Amino acid sequence: MRIHLLDGTYELFRSYFGAPKRLAPDGREVGAIAGIIASTLSLLSERGVTHLAAAFDTVIPSFRNDLYPGYKTGEGIEADLLSQFPLAERALSALGVVVWPMIEFEADDAMATAAYRYAPHAEQVVVLSPDKDMAQCVVGDQVVTYDRRKRAFMNDAGVREKFGVAPESIPDYLALVGDAADGFPGLPGWGAKSSSAVLGHYRHLEHIPLDAARWDVPVRSSGRLASALVEGMGDALLFRFLALLRTDVPLEEGPDDLEWPGVHHEPYAELCEELGLGNLADRPHRWAAL
Repeated sequence: MRIHLLDGTYELFRSYFGAPKRLAPDGREVGAIAGIIASTLSLLSERGVTHLAAAFDTVIPSFRNDLYPGYKTGEGIEADLLSQFPLAERALSALGVVVWPMIEFEADDAMATAAYRYAPHAEQVVVLSPDKDMAQCVVGDQVVTYDRRKRAFMNDAGVREKFGVAPESIPDYLALVGDAADGFPGLPGWGAKSSSAVLGHYRHLEHIPLDAARWDVPVRSSGRLASALVEGMGDALLFRFLALLRTDVPLEEGPDDLEWPGVHHEPYAELCEELGLGNLADRPHRWAAL
C-alpha cells in the first residue's frame, strides 16, 4: 500500500487564497471549506490514493514558542481564515479521512511521525506538502514529498539537487539560512550557497571546524562565516532544534487504520446543508459512480 499524508494547514491556506469567497446561510465565510472539500475529493479519486490522513495546526502556537518567542504565531492571519480551521477538520472527517488536530505539536510533526512510523509497513509514504521542512523526512524513494500545485515529487536525489544537502541535514541548513515562515533568522552572512557547500561536506553544525583554515571546501568569505558560526553557535543549535521535526507525536492509528472507508454520508450531508454547499453535497455520489 501507498500512504498519503496531507498537510491540512497548507491545503486550507491554499484554498482560502485560491478558491472563490462564499458565505454560509448564517453569514460565515466558508469559501476555503468548499475549496478543501473539492480538492480532497479530487485527491481521493486519484489512482493509488487508498490510505490517507490529514494533519492540521488546530492551535497555531506550539511547544516551540516556549523555546523561542519569535517563532511563528497566528498573528496576522485573517480572522475569516482562522475561523475555518475547525470546519476544515470537521469536513475532512466527514469525508472519511483520518484527521490529526495538533495542539501542542505542529501538523509537520504529525506528518513526520507518521512517515517515520509507517514507512517500514508501506510500499511508499507520500508527504503531500511543499514545505521545505518536510524534506528532512525523505528517505530514498521510500518516503517522498509531493507538491500538489506543481505536481512534483521529491525523493532523496531531489532534496540533494534542490538544497545541496542530504535530507538529514535540512534542519542544520535551515538553522544557518533561517526560515522566515517559522520566524527565525539564521546566522549573519550564511546564505543558501555557502550553507549547501559546507553542510554538503560536513553534514551537521557540530562537525564544521570553527577555524576556517581547516575547512576542506572552498567557500567565499569563509573567515567571516566561521566567525559568525563561532559567535552564533548557541543560536544555530536552537534554530536547528526548532527546525527538527518530532517523530514521537502520540498518533493512535496504525497504517491500516488510514485506509479510506468512503464518505460518511450523513455527517457530510449535514455539513453541506449547514454551510450552504449544496453544489458539493452529491459530488461524492457522482464521483463514486464513475
